[in-house]
Amino acid sequence: MISAAGSAQSRPKTAAPSAKPDTTSKPNSGTFAGLKFRNIGPATTGGRIGEIVIHPSEPRVWYVVAHSGGVWKTVNAGTTWTPIFDAEASFAIGYLAIDPVNPLTIWVGTGENNSQRSVGYGDGVYKSTDGGKSWSNVGLKTSYHIGAILIDPRKSDVVYVTATGSLWAAGGERGVYQTTDGGKTWAQVLKPDNEWTGAQSMSLDPKNPDVVFASLYQRARRQWGFIDGGPGSGLYKSTNAGATWSKISKGLPSEELGKIGVAVSPADSRVVYALVEAQNRAGGIFRSKDGGQNFDKMSGWQPTSPMYYMKVYPDP
Repeated sequence: MISAAGSAQSRPKTAAPSAKPDTTSKPNSGTFAGLKFRNIGPATTGGRIGEIVIHPSEPRVWYVVAHSGGVWKTVNAGTTWTPIFDAEASFAIGYLAIDPVNPLTIWVGTGENNSQRSVGYGDGVYKSTDGGKSWSNVGLKTSYHIGAILIDPRKSDVVYVTATGSLWAAGGERGVYQTTDGGKTWAQVLKPDNEWTGAQSMSLDPKNPDVVFASLYQRARRQWGFIDGGPGSGLYKSTNAGATWSKISKGLPSEELGKIGVAVSPADSRVVYALVEAQNRAGGIFRSKDGGQNFDKMSGWQPTSPMYYMKVYPDP
């Protein structure tokens, strides 16, 4: 056994310090020759998958949105993947939609549509007409976060976008925007009533695309906390392709609302689902059987942290 202290005889002698350190030598090519770069992270999950969108007629072609990692495409049902958005200005992606009439036309909304501290912002909406080989920024550059994109199945140039707005500041482009010329110009068709509220979720009636549902979401993040919800949040419906909107409240919580996900059932367009965040645990899953005129609370279930996702996908 060797003691921790050792013996005086076994201790190495300490070299005397030089009088003057050498400060004249400079790094050269050999200084770092033995060093190699290595991957040191992320050690855990580095981001979130926002959307998986499958080509309407080619089921082996998928597009995957990474909230903090661009857009990825596979043409062999996930065997191999290609990043197709790396040359653009934004790495954070909120939403992707394929034109059902011309699937080579793809719309991407930049800026992650969640509300956590590490959320990445974007610079508007992009459009590709060649299946993602090239992209053009078509506007809404101060929307910062895009919640959803819907394309009118009758007219490819008619597109709706929900602009959520900055997470950390007021103002900018917020609400529901519509283009009728393929992205050349945009009109704000649903305007929030305050500068902290933007639009989040959106759904079309598949049998009558003039009927559109959209949710508004008030939020603000500060260094000391997160203000999740407010009087600006709510669920809205248009029956004339976005020209006018009415607020839906029958059967929904009377408490102050937060994030809301909405979806029309593709099996029965009279059925509308809403996943609602509300104060005092009043939120949950709500269902309408009359096209959104009245809602019934089905359960109090909702995600453990509603600032993430809050999306609804009815069985087709």
